[in-house]
Amino acid sequence: MTAIAMRTKARPSTRERIVSASYDLFTTRGIRDVAMDDVAASSGVAKATLYRHFPSKNELAIAFLERRESVWTLGFVEAEILSRSGDPIGRLLAIFDVFDEWFTRGDFEACSFVNALLEMGPDHAIGRASIGHLANIRSMVAGLATDAGLRETENFARSLHILMNGSIVQATEGDLDAARLAKTMARDLIDRHRP
Repeated sequence: MTAIAMRTKARPSTRERIVSASYDLFTTRGIRDVAMDDVAASSGVAKATLYRHFPSKNELAIAFLERRESVWTLGFVEAEILSRSGDPIGRLLAIFDVFDEWFTRGDFEACSFVNALLEMGPDHAIGRASIGHLANIRSMVAGLATDAGLRETENFARSLHILMNGSIVQATEGDLDAARLAKTMARDLIDRHRP
């Protein structure tokens, strides 16, 4: 491989730089608080280039939410729970162990999907995208519940997702025991859904 090919391969694309910059900004500040000027400055691209890749802030925010699902939902939460237990019930409970560690990190930023939904509303394109990503989390939980042989897996997934979201809100309020309390409640929920 030539030196030029190696430099080209190692350098992220302009689109990737924009999405990465928006990820950091939207995750920490929310969607409304971030201007396209902020993204352009953070990514090191001209505004014209930014708008060529993302004609609107809405499109950029939706790309951010897709990245968030890839990085956070799949790359962090799902990967961690699958690595922590081979037992389906253990995996359901491991969600809250992962959350417990997440809540106490210095970079805890709450749930971007919930934040965006509350910020933009359910009728906004970004709100609708957030609803879709939250549904994907419930589907992941329903799949784990099916693997565990639980009854009424959709109802279970909805209830566990309420515990998950509630623990995130509690942690945002400063309650660092929220995940451990939610895990106790999750055990009771699992017991009620056993065959």
